[in-house]
Amino acid sequence: MNESISNDTRDIILDVTEKLIYKSGIAATSMDLLVKTAGVSRKSIYRYFADKDALVVAALQRRDVRWMHWFTSAVDQAKTPADRLLNLFTVLKGWFDSEGFRGCAFINTSGETGDPQDPVRLVAKEHKQKLLDYVCELCAEYGAEDPQLLARQLLILIEGAITVALVMGDHSAADNAQCMARKLLGL
Repeated sequence: MNESISNDTRDIILDVTEKLIYKSGIAATSMDLLVKTAGVSRKSIYRYFADKDALVVAALQRRDVRWMHWFTSAVDQAKTPADRLLNLFTVLKGWFDSEGFRGCAFINTSGETGDPQDPVRLVAKEHKQKLLDYVCELCAEYGAEDPQLLARQLLILIEGAITVALVMGDHSAADNAQCMARKLLGL
């Protein structure tokens, strides 16, 4: 089999899986629906992924890379360290206002697992740790006395804004979180 065709098929499977689980969740995304939507055989899916769990984990890991790249690139457009910290919330608001916003895929899928050691939950934890690490870097650039503490506080504002935007349909949650961040930063 041609390697590029093989990679294309794998990418299609991952794209479709990510879209379906983001839209409807893991439980609602059956293998039959994946086969039908991706236009591939079940055998093709199992050629690349041992089972549905492995497929979901791979799709989430891929989303993590793409989302973090998008988010950090957008936030880093701001000029000063203080502006970058505030831009966290401006970028979130743009995401909240985008078509198809359904909250955080990692929070959503974690809510479908009961076991803290479930591979889906571990991918979500890794994603949140990367986000925390990035925010901590921004806090250090800003000159925070305790960058780790400030980053943890800002992460709560980020996650709270995402949740309020999804659950309440209140996209101004990002503005409210930014206002609270200004107070934390003394701006």
